[in-house]
Amino acid sequence: MPKVYIVNKSFHDFSEAKLYGPLVYLSEGPLNRYGVNDMARKFREILKYSLPNDYIVLCSLNSMNSVACALFARMHGTLNLLLFKQGKGYIERNLII
Repeated sequence: MPKVYIVNKSFHDFSEAKLYGPLVYLSEGPLNRYGVNDMARKFREILKYSLPNDYIVLCSLNSMNSVACALFARMHGTLNLLLFKQGKGYIERNLII
């Protein structure tokens, strides 16, 4: 079963994302929005265990989402997103890079 990588653990309810696989958090709490090198190092350490069919849930800072997606796409040549849509839960979007 694919894993679901969530960019930042926050007070959002991510339980519906569990339908797509076990949840893995790339970070928790506040990060420096300008510390993209630190984000890349932290996220790469966790994403090195990811597989091409895993997902990323976008949440938190744009810089964090950008770094996580860039790393995943570079590693796998694909990007699988779970986007939250009010009233619909998560919708899946896949890109072949």
